[in-house]
Amino acid sequence: MTTELCAYSVCACLAARRAGVDRAELCASPYEGGTTPSAAAVRMARRVEGLQLSVMIRPRGGDFCYSDDEFSQMLEEVRFVRECGADGVVFGLLTPDGRIDEERTKALVEAAGPMQTTFHRAFDMARDPMEALEAVIGTGCTRILTSGGCNTAEEGIETLRALAVRAAGRIELMAGSGVRPSNVRALAAAGVDALHFSARCMRESRMEYRNPRVSMGGCPGVPEYAVPDADERIIRQILTELNR
Repeated sequence: MTTELCAYSVCACLAARRAGVDRAELCASPYEGGTTPSAAAVRMARRVEGLQLSVMIRPRGGDFCYSDDEFSQMLEEVRFVRECGADGVVFGLLTPDGRIDEERTKALVEAAGPMQTTFHRAFDMARDPMEALEAVIGTGCTRILTSGGCNTAEEGIETLRALAVRAAGRIELMAGSGVRPSNVRALAAAGVDALHFSARCMRESRMEYRNPRVSMGGCPGVPEYAVPDADERIIRQILTELNR
């Protein structure tokens, strides 16, 4: 069973390597569900030895129906990540009627060349999971990251089982969202090929003076003095449960 950490920093990639995770998915912007990380972050994460690296290709938060300019940016980002020597890229595109954007997805797969390609949880926003499965298979993607069309993989476990049967080994299926030590074995038993988790925690700021009158992002509920991080202890717990 392949394991992948959703990593929002190079430090998280290092924690993944220390704990024995197979692959990291490097992203930025956790409160938007992940966007393309910076060039420096990609280069530095690539230097982490003993860890496969996939990089999120998502030009913004929000939906997965992209303009021509946004799609051109995604192509440029795929080419850049390929030049950096990453093992894979992660993306997801939908049409306005809630189907897989097969034409553009095929173009990204082609641009990726030898890199692995993951169609991310945009899959879970599609109108029909079985139709979406066949469409993604047709684009040539390596794998699909999915929670079975629900908020968490645990909630979507029956759909995950059905997808695994339908896929019949034609594409890798990776279950993600809400993967914890308490449910990792049940999710692995659903027939998926890989598990994706963030082991997220909040790292408290080192700031002693904190200005309560200013919100830099202007988004209520988003902490100004804590940073999302990966808890290495939880990563190890997940791996321990998985390997029992």
